[in-house]
Amino acid sequence: MMQTSQSLLSPLLGQKLRWLPLRMRLKKILARSKELQKRPQREKKLQRVRRLKSLRSMSNKIKEEQSNIKRKRTPREPLKDRTTVFLGALTLALAFVFILIAPKFFAQTAVSLGMDDQTVIDEVQYRHPLSGLSLDEPLEDLQIYGVMIDNHVDAWPPAGIDQAALVIEAPVEASISRMLAFFSEDQHVEAIGPVRSARPYYLDWNNELDALYAHVGGSNTALDLIASGGTFDFNQYWNGGFYWRSSYRYAPHNVFTSTEDMAAYVEERDEAGRAPELLYGVWKFDDSMMEGDDVTAVAIDFSAPTYYAEWEYNVEQNRYVRSQAGLAHKTDEGNQIMANNVVVVVTDIEVIDSVGRRDVRTTGEGEGYLFQDGVMMEVTWRKPSATERLRFYNEDDQEVAMNAGITWIEVIGSVEDMKIEE
Repeated sequence: MMQTSQSLLSPLLGQKLRWLPLRMRLKKILARSKELQKRPQREKKLQRVRRLKSLRSMSNKIKEEQSNIKRKRTPREPLKDRTTVFLGALTLALAFVFILIAPKFFAQTAVSLGMDDQTVIDEVQYRHPLSGLSLDEPLEDLQIYGVMIDNHVDAWPPAGIDQAALVIEAPVEASISRMLAFFSEDQHVEAIGPVRSARPYYLDWNNELDALYAHVGGSNTALDLIASGGTFDFNQYWNGGFYWRSSYRYAPHNVFTSTEDMAAYVEERDEAGRAPELLYGVWKFDDSMMEGDDVTAVAIDFSAPTYYAEWEYNVEQNRYVRSQAGLAHKTDEGNQIMANNVVVVVTDIEVIDSVGRRDVRTTGEGEGYLFQDGVMMEVTWRKPSATERLRFYNEDDQEVAMNAGITWIEVIGSVEDMKIEE
């Protein structure tokens, strides 16, 4: 009986053993196939990591060049002999002669070459797409991040907003203002916030830069617009792993994110083919001094003393220093909020419900005021559509150039909400 069973099983066992090498080979082929499929994604991820490292290295270089820190100089060694004294005196004399002659020489050279003063000043070849700071090489397809910043008194002080290249401030409910702060992927900002909810008019300003839109929920109208498409959405409700809540603040004023978290989310969307194509326009930038009426300060009244904002011109730094509620407006790290350009946009603002939510006209054109270099210029703001850049034009209908650096745009419903000090 045993022999009969073995004789019956032997063919089956032999057949199974013959198939084993083939199955093992098939498993190896499948594993290899999966490996090859993952390789492009890994290479793409590595390229993005290298690009981010390169961008941050460039950003650090820009910060170093723009820093106002006064470095200590090492004391010179005392002069040892008469020859050194003579050479020093000769050098000073030659330098003095050069200072007297050089301006005329270069001016004549510029005229002979058909160049005006602006051409001589404007030698910057590449600029940062968002801030306008000078670069050694061009930055292409730079991802922008837009973050809704809470300005409720319980959310003070903010974090990271002093490092935003562009900030748009507009009123929301209860005469409180809220900011949309823009950062770029080449920056490293460890904490940004507190992040707050979306409002529909901020979407138009965000989408003109094809920016990632970071927010925590929002009004029904804003959420419906986001759901209809056109916004690169980054809602904390569905992406909590890229945000955190601070234990040192009370909800809902305690949600934060960072440029690292936003970069990780963009990478995730990019790999899934869900990141938008970057087509945003770029402002004009200029390093020359603007001409206009001398104005030392401009104040914005959002109808509540707590949110009364003022920008005072600092001559030494050629920047505007912000205060709020009569106090210096600083971040949680003690950094003073400043700007190189302050623009006031006057538009139609209407209260639309019992909660006090606003409807703000963002497209078309209207009255505006640009503050640069301690002077004010009356401008016309224009935004042809929700996806096109907000730009500013002078009385000759020429686009006005911004100073490189940080720009704040203040949105108000009437020119009476703005007060200037000459």
